[in-house]
Amino acid sequence: MILDGEAVVLDEQGRSDFGLLQQDLGGRGGKRVTTKTIFYAFDVLYLDGHDLSKLPFSERRAMLESLITEQDGIIRISQEIEADGETLLRTACAHGLEGIIAKNRHQPYRSGRTGDWLKIKCTQSDSFVIISYEPSTAVRGAIASLLLAAKQDYGLVYVGSVGTGFKHQQAKDIRKQLDAIRIDKPAAPIKGKKLIFTEPTLVAEIEYRAWTGDNKLRHASFKGMREDADHAEVHSLPNGTVSE
Repeated sequence: MILDGEAVVLDEQGRSDFGLLQQDLGGRGGKRVTTKTIFYAFDVLYLDGHDLSKLPFSERRAMLESLITEQDGIIRISQEIEADGETLLRTACAHGLEGIIAKNRHQPYRSGRTGDWLKIKCTQSDSFVIISYEPSTAVRGAIASLLLAAKQDYGLVYVGSVGTGFKHQQAKDIRKQLDAIRIDKPAAPIKGKKLIFTEPTLVAEIEYRAWTGDNKLRHASFKGMREDADHAEVHSLPNGTVSE
């Protein structure tokens, strides 16, 4: 049997938590034997010598439901809901879920982004201080990524970098702004070669999917610079959390 699915670790509310999954595996690139991970099956592609991929999803789903009947084991079946997509997404986001998957019930299984299925994410957006940047090696005079910080009770804390969402000219304009406020030491502890440190005065609006277990932004995307007139409130981490 070949199943299509995803490995997750659930929080106390029963929601998948990427940070908890990282911890259970021993961190990024970890090789620890997991004790809390559950495999949620979405689809069955092969069974007892038969290729099922050419069958419509509705038939494959019926087979999957007959194969996985318990919901408290290591392998479980994902929940299927027939509902209005926009309403379901709003409900999922309101409950702190990562998002929803929408599938065409009449299509066969085809790998890749073919349009037969859609991953629709719940995203978050907050303002973060820029404390450094990495110069681009592909475009002269541009940035490759911004290094970001959030507020905490004792100052600024590094929360990760963002390297997507910039337009070509925008990446150059931001570098000019940052080059005007360069400093010798970072405003928050960070590690990395070829980094240019800057005064923590410019604020960026960042869209992201979630937080990792070590308080870093996951799937971050640059949305724009906040103007002074916006009086943007920089995101604050709860007191007592540690980011390394």
